[in-house]
Amino acid sequence: MSSTLLDQIRCNHEEIERLERLVVQDLQNESLSSKDRLVQGHRVRNTIHSIMRAIEKLVETYEDKDGARDDEIAALGGHTATGINVYSAFYDRLKEIREYHRKYPSGPLADATADYEALLQVKPVISFSGEEGVGRYLDLHDMYNQYINSKFGDRVEYSAYLDVFSHPEKIPCKLKLSRQYMKYMEALLEYLVNFFQRTEPLQDLDKMLSKVETDFEEQFADGKVIGWESHGQESKLVPSEHTVIDFGYYTTVDELIGVGPEKLKEALGALGLKVGGTLQQRAERLFLIKNTPLEKLDKKHFAKPALKGNQNGDAKAMQGADSSAKQIALTEAKVKKLCNLLDETIERTKQNVVKKQAMTYEEMEEERKGEEERAEIESDEEMEEGAFHNPLNLPMGVDGKPIPYWLFKLHGLGQKFKCEICRNKIYKGRRAFERHFKESQHQDGMRCLGIPNTKNFDEITSIEEAKELWKRIQERQGVNKWRPEVEEEYEDGDGNVYNKNTYSDLKRQGLI
Repeated sequence: MSSTLLDQIRCNHEEIERLERLVVQDLQNESLSSKDRLVQGHRVRNTIHSIMRAIEKLVETYEDKDGARDDEIAALGGHTATGINVYSAFYDRLKEIREYHRKYPSGPLADATADYEALLQVKPVISFSGEEGVGRYLDLHDMYNQYINSKFGDRVEYSAYLDVFSHPEKIPCKLKLSRQYMKYMEALLEYLVNFFQRTEPLQDLDKMLSKVETDFEEQFADGKVIGWESHGQESKLVPSEHTVIDFGYYTTVDELIGVGPEKLKEALGALGLKVGGTLQQRAERLFLIKNTPLEKLDKKHFAKPALKGNQNGDAKAMQGADSSAKQIALTEAKVKKLCNLLDETIERTKQNVVKKQAMTYEEMEEERKGEEERAEIESDEEMEEGAFHNPLNLPMGVDGKPIPYWLFKLHGLGQKFKCEICRNKIYKGRRAFERHFKESQHQDGMRCLGIPNTKNFDEITSIEEAKELWKRIQERQGVNKWRPEVEEEYEDGDGNVYNKNTYSDLKRQGLI
């Protein structure tokens, strides 16, 4: 029953404690393979998110902005509009509880612990592409295609791209101030963040990137960001070519129209050109700059105060350019940080790409199948110190592992043999059963029956069968044929077998 606010608070505290114990219990279980460790990390992260949601509910309740918690506490204390009446509040509460249980009769008590224990068996779904190999490698083919088909990139092999994508400072600054480069860096950052969250679920990436932003603000203000030290001077020298609109990104006037009227007007003002006319006329006028230097344009395209009127436009353009450049530089800083965190994965990806370049299609298919079985192989290698999967309850060998099933069947280790002659004693395993025919207990049982313990009676465990067999032997050979001093066998403590005469002589002499 959680109809009251205080009961809801108690339930939330109880849930938080249960989930905390669940996290501790989960982390104490050492996962065998890398895939199991990855699943465990995501499961723990989901549990932590559940704890955070419960804490948010508690914080909201304790803030008590609507005063409901204080009113409920006062009601429990018997505070009413007419005064304090503790007994009346008690009986009203008792009546409410009885009415609740009358409407909802108590059913079987649910084991909350069992429900929470079931969460340890949950396997979160983690999606990886085939190229990523369950988080072992990066899949940067989309970013690679953008890089080689852009003005800031070079046409290199994918393996060479893996060496340069983590060093954006090597690209000239004048090629970075374009919409194409900004989209490329944003896509690269988005992929690296997503990959890191999938492979390192317990790392606090938001905190790391927040620290990157703090350090970046200080370095950018001091002009110490690598690759952007002289950005301010470059933007003052060529404001119209690289800061407002990258004309190299557009091939026709219709594409330039897509920039919008405000952006076109701002760009024209920055160049000192006329800003009036229709959207088509503005785009045509600005598109002239693509193939014609500014100083060679006809004077009719310039505004009347050609030398003075462009100062405000230049200031606005410079301000927008600085903001855009700062955002690009910040994105680069975040990409570098993620590349440092994923350094081992990047190196592993390089080795994998180089290896695949020297492989045939058939070898690549075998490699792919091997990747699918890698988790099982890792699990088998690490099972020496872990719990063994032994559903058949096979006996343990000398190495501490369950013996093979074929060996178990060959020696009959799972079988039980009952010998009536040995007072219904049970022998476990075929080997123990065969040895017991030479032991003293079985020999004494046969002697009590008046039957010689010879090889003819091996595998005979029933008294009736032993008597019947001895009767047939007597009929075939005759009673006088039996020579116990020669045919009856005895075994000493070392397992040596003698006939009766030899055994008696050695024992009399004290040699056995």
